[in-house]
Amino acid sequence: MENRSLRRAARFLGAVTAAFALTAAAAPTPALAQAYPTRPVKLVVPFPPGGSLDRAGRLVAQKLSEQWGQSVVVENKPGAGGNIGADLVAKSPADGYAILLGALSTHAVNPSLYKTMPYDAARDFVPITRIATTPNVLVVNASSPVNTVQDFIAYTKANPGKLSFGSGSNGSAGHLAGELYKVDTGTDAVHIPFKGAAPATQALLAGDTQFMFDNLANAMAQVKAGKLKALAVTTAQRSPLVPDLPTMAEAGLTGFDISTWYGLFAPAGTPDAVVAKWNTDVTRILNSPDVREKLIADGAAPSPDTPEAFKRFVADELAKYARIVKASGAKVD
Repeated sequence: MENRSLRRAARFLGAVTAAFALTAAAAPTPALAQAYPTRPVKLVVPFPPGGSLDRAGRLVAQKLSEQWGQSVVVENKPGAGGNIGADLVAKSPADGYAILLGALSTHAVNPSLYKTMPYDAARDFVPITRIATTPNVLVVNASSPVNTVQDFIAYTKANPGKLSFGSGSNGSAGHLAGELYKVDTGTDAVHIPFKGAAPATQALLAGDTQFMFDNLANAMAQVKAGKLKALAVTTAQRSPLVPDLPTMAEAGLTGFDISTWYGLFAPAGTPDAVVAKWNTDVTRILNSPDVREKLIADGAAPSPDTPEAFKRFVADELAKYARIVKASGAKVD
């Protein structure tokens, strides 16, 4: 009798131990987030250094390095409108040590613009948080004869196919804003993609291109210096960063609403606890007065949100730009 009781007790304890082990393995524990990171983390920026997105990424990486006591190293992997860097992270181990600073192009535009994609923007990533949003602004060379959007529309119509506009890459907000402008006004202009916003701006300053839908962060320094003229912002409402600039919609292009945004993405399968730690710590950084001040001075509005809210936002943007790409006929081989 005693032996049977001992055997039953042993079986019971074994079952409890197994159940506990399964429960512990099924869900990430707070200890995982507390221990992470235990080695340097790579933050991939899929665009050249020097742009507003790169500056924001380096600012966040610096603050995280100080907070975590581990290096968060920025690696620029430009090319194919951001696809090269995004694909690198999509195919990285899902352990939180390779994170993407993705953007409008990598997660909303490129899936419709490119015939084939090396990754699935929705399936291969876990959204962490948006970092910032910045308006785009229609700018022309200071020597241009136009001073308003209505002037510019008339000027474009008078020169069909003779004007060109640059952008930082195929699939950028500047590219799609130009395509939407052509559709809405029934005009024709040639798109010239550059490897980054800086060379695209230099082409406009040199007179090699005639206009550009640049993000506010890059454009306003040249506008303040008197080298470019800003005609309008591309967002639905006026920007508090430049309240005197009208919107494209105010000029008669109803529904014109395009802005640049960027945020953090982890490879699909990254533990929830690691995603939550990134979200919590980056949100705290973005809400700190000194970081907010630096981003706003660079023309970017800090826009942290939850992983769930960011996921919904990206899905809405993906659908929105699929419609714009289809209407414009823009494609990249």
